[in-house]
Amino acid sequence: ATPKPKKLRFPRAARIRLGREYALVRTEGRSVQGRLLRLSAVKMGDATKSGETRFGIITSRRVGGAVDRNRVRRRLREICREQRAQIPPGWLVVVIAKSSAVASAFADLREEWLLLARRLSILPRS
Repeated sequence: ATPKPKKLRFPRAARIRLGREYALVRTEGRSVQGRLLRLSAVKMGDATKSGETRFGIITSRRVGGAVDRNRVRRRLREICREQRAQIPPGWLVVVIAKSSAVASAFADLREEWLLLARRLSILPRS
């Protein structure tokens, strides 16, 4: 019997779910933007239960139809999932997709996400 492959999940504990947390990032966090994305982040104190870094992804109707929004959301979620281990614990990070994100390739989205994350100092410089 072959072992089951480990699922690469983006668990519920890694997501921002409360409106007040989105509002906290918007009011108290730092924000940088590029051509495709806007990244906002705030360092949490001891208020978080697990201290784990959590992500929120926003794709407004300006981004496009439901199919396009969902595709962009899936791509951004995958980028956040990949980079989660590199970000120190205790951050709330909100990724807002711009309308130009629909027409861009996954590699371009990842490249811009990494650039903006380094600019925010949530990822170590490489």
